[in-house]
Amino acid sequence: MKFPRPVFHSACLISAALFGGTDTVSAQGPAKKPNIIFILTDDQGWGDAHFAGHPYAKTPNLDRLAREGTWFRQFYVAATVCSPSRAAFMTARYPARDHVHGHFADAQQNRARSMPDWLNPDLITLPDLLKTAGYATAHFGKWHLGAGPNAPGPDQYGIEVSKTVHANGPSLGEEKGDPYFRARSTGLMVDATLDFIRSNPGKPFYVNLWTLVPHAPLNPTPEQLALYQDLKPRPEEPGFGPWMQKYLGAAQDLRSQMQVFCASLTDLDTQIGRLLDALDAMHLAEDTLIFLSSDNGPEDYRIKNAANAGVGNPGVLRARKRSMYEGGIRTFGLVRWPGKVPAGRVDETHPVGAVDFLPTLASLAGVQLPAGCVPDGEDLSRLWTGGEQSRTKPLHWEWLSTVAGVADGYQPPSLAVREGEWKLLVNHDGSAPQLYRIPQDPGENEDLSEKNPELVAALTEKAKAWVKTLPPSPARDSVAKVGGPGAKR
Repeated sequence: MKFPRPVFHSACLISAALFGGTDTVSAQGPAKKPNIIFILTDDQGWGDAHFAGHPYAKTPNLDRLAREGTWFRQFYVAATVCSPSRAAFMTARYPARDHVHGHFADAQQNRARSMPDWLNPDLITLPDLLKTAGYATAHFGKWHLGAGPNAPGPDQYGIEVSKTVHANGPSLGEEKGDPYFRARSTGLMVDATLDFIRSNPGKPFYVNLWTLVPHAPLNPTPEQLALYQDLKPRPEEPGFGPWMQKYLGAAQDLRSQMQVFCASLTDLDTQIGRLLDALDAMHLAEDTLIFLSSDNGPEDYRIKNAANAGVGNPGVLRARKRSMYEGGIRTFGLVRWPGKVPAGRVDETHPVGAVDFLPTLASLAGVQLPAGCVPDGEDLSRLWTGGEQSRTKPLHWEWLSTVAGVADGYQPPSLAVREGEWKLLVNHDGSAPQLYRIPQDPGENEDLSEKNPELVAALTEKAKAWVKTLPPSPARDSVAKVGGPGAKR
């Protein structure tokens, strides 16, 4: 299958007529451009921090970010797994527009899912825009937007300096045979980030700090594990919602699994603390915007090698990674920018998406998007900085594969749309609708579709209209023929 390579400016084009977009996005940023650090953790659940209600995890530095910044509790990534989620952060485009239906793997697996082998480097990315505006740009940690023969490196996406894993280009320094490389990897990323910042004095910087943990496999060092040697977890803890409690009740060795997971999470937190302390010491904290999220919900222990990583906590949310229920797509949206973003604010009501990331940060940096570039997301900078603002576009998702935990109720229909307080899940042909009022029912326990047929019809039409804006895909055609990824074959 051939994938056309759009020219640079048209790569950002979507149907402005459908969504009411304009030709340009005007940006009025502060006089001094903020430094930006984007911390993206891997498979961290919505409840995987002390401030978020985890009953065991010690995360004083994540708690500090929440205390000193704003927590958007209804923040959504654009996909249920790694690569498409990351692509959306980078481009403000729904990943299905670029045939990124799942994680990038080898060429045979990619073709089986009607995918290219890497993210199209001709697309406009946030690092592209910021680099053009005078930023020093870097990426440290996991990439997973394409690797292997002929794959473009991060330098083809506007990134000047990189040390990576799952990418072509300079490596983070993995030592083969070191059983604790992943356990120490976040520290290496923070070291690289601080070296980069120190090497660019007086220049605004943008850094992707994309961690490997708490993705499987987890193998904390003995020193990391010692902090939880006395932990005796219970599935019925109130910090775990009903879906999580049922799931943990079937874990094979909950004590060992939770000890390993929490030890890995706490080292992640410790390294973030080192970063925060260093920014303070360099007198950069007030000039630096930090955004922290995860690429998707927590892993499932039924996946090979994920027993320990598979006890991540989605809180009260339903399901886990790979599912378009809330537990698979809702993650942390923590923003800290002292003096600009309100401290200690918890926003319970506004849906915010990963596709909003690029236009919002471009606006805050005073960077105007190129003419003709209309992102799938929108500029929510007024909301981020404490103003009143509601999104004007719905959020959309598509998932064309099965989900671990089908028997547990984790497999939704193949499309999802969120508008206002409502979320609809429905198949491409309009069958099997499920409707949830998310603020009142974050666990998606009560399907209100039969009580609201007109709303179901309206949201179904919006989902179908969105699909019509996507390029044709054999993967979508095969799913649509059988009614959805969870349908019997």
